[in-house]
Amino acid sequence: MKRTVGFVGLCCLFGWAASAPAWAQRPQRPGGDVQGMREEGADKSKSNVPKYEPPKPEEKQVTTHHKAVIGGKEIAYTATAGTLLLKEEDGKPKASVFFVAYTRDGVQEVGKRPIAFAYNGGPGSSSVWLHMGAYGPRRVQMTDEGWAPAPPYKLVDNGESLLDVTDLVFIDPVTTGYSRAVPGEDDQQFHGIREDAESVGEFIRLYTTRFKRWSSPKFITGESYGTTRSARLSNYLQDRYGMYLNGVILVSSILNFGTARFDVGNDLPYPLFLPTYAATAWYHKKLPADLQAKTVEEVVEEARRFASGPYTLALMEGYKLPAARWKEVAGQVARLTGLSADFVERANLRPPIFAVTTELRRSERLTVGRLDSRFTGRDYDAAGSTIDEDPSNAAILGPFTATLNDYVRGELGYENDINYEILTGRVQPWSFAEFTGRYANVADELRAAMSQNPNLKVMVANGYYDLATPFFATEYTFNHLGFEPDYAQRVTFHYYHAGHMMYVRKEDREQLKKDIAAFITANSNVN
Repeated sequence: MKRTVGFVGLCCLFGWAASAPAWAQRPQRPGGDVQGMREEGADKSKSNVPKYEPPKPEEKQVTTHHKAVIGGKEIAYTATAGTLLLKEEDGKPKASVFFVAYTRDGVQEVGKRPIAFAYNGGPGSSSVWLHMGAYGPRRVQMTDEGWAPAPPYKLVDNGESLLDVTDLVFIDPVTTGYSRAVPGEDDQQFHGIREDAESVGEFIRLYTTRFKRWSSPKFITGESYGTTRSARLSNYLQDRYGMYLNGVILVSSILNFGTARFDVGNDLPYPLFLPTYAATAWYHKKLPADLQAKTVEEVVEEARRFASGPYTLALMEGYKLPAARWKEVAGQVARLTGLSADFVERANLRPPIFAVTTELRRSERLTVGRLDSRFTGRDYDAAGSTIDEDPSNAAILGPFTATLNDYVRGELGYENDINYEILTGRVQPWSFAEFTGRYANVADELRAAMSQNPNLKVMVANGYYDLATPFFATEYTFNHLGFEPDYAQRVTFHYYHAGHMMYVRKEDREQLKKDIAAFITANSNVN
């Protein structure tokens, strides 16, 4: 869903012994020495201390039965919450992976029933966002526009759940949620772009085998970094296990990290972010009157044309761009972003993301969100160049954390006393080792999967107000996915009037459900 930064506090307790050891108070034996008594006393002391044995890793699953009204119809379903152990072929456990699965009751031919495996991103995020915000039969109650209500927070039936068209399995990658490496295993072996895909792929294979779903139409769906995982998984599942997917659903996609890294010498993000800057300025009513009078779609289209043509060409010229042209481009960027021409010039025609989040409403002492630029916040002061906290992240973290913890123990009956890691920095440093010296780019993994599996289809969901994974950057990535015309014909794009997590907004959640349901139904290939 999003990039996170986690902070782990370590508390150390120190104690001191005030009395002398017992051996020092005993008389010395004939022929003995103090050192000998010390060793004897130490040996006796050790023998009285039981050796700690870590609990043997085991799978624990709880099954409950429920009903919910989805799409206007009451649906009976079974929920399974618990863990599966990932093991070496010799049976040695490596990790315990937590999941929540929902299967519709009364299905006569399970082999014809679609199944979708879902997860979020981070890296370091559990699956809570898609689970409790979009796809699952229960969801966090937010306002219709996606703002957080006052606590205490509530769960409600999710009328837009996907459970009426597909069974669902929500996966927490290792070290997120309740998933952990088993004692004695280094959790870093799961924390990398390759390692993560392999462990999640192994879970999908194991679940598919254990629950007899090999003949079912299969879909994977991820959000944010979860789309990076999906691209690699689509190819890995085919190559490693011979598991061919029916479809891949990407929510707020990032496959080529070069499209989103504002590094010196990398001009690519500036034109790719510009249409989202324009949408953001339109939402906050910061555009000139003629643009403000248009729809957001019309504003975005004008920004696309400028970004992919005159703006890109101007950036390519660098310092050789003539002074008159420099001012002209600065004025055009300012017109489309709501920023001042002077500010754009001082930014060398290259306003980065945090310049926009802090500058757009600085005069009102407000910042705008990164995950969802409709949200506003207030920093300690109004002079900063970065935001203290993403207000769109702050608005969702509390409601989703509280309701998930209550739901798992209460309605699902699964008990675990360790912390459910909603978002964690414990997965850092994340390994991009195979991409050392270049930007991570897994788009070709998806292209390879589509090449080998000509029936594989892709759906891409984009929020107009997503400054984390902007839609124009995603369009750029897919425009360079492959140069065979059938690739483009097998990818469908959908756009929504919210941000990274478009489903927090009621109207967009309803539309997202319709779009995904149509995609799954059309590509399940069952009579």
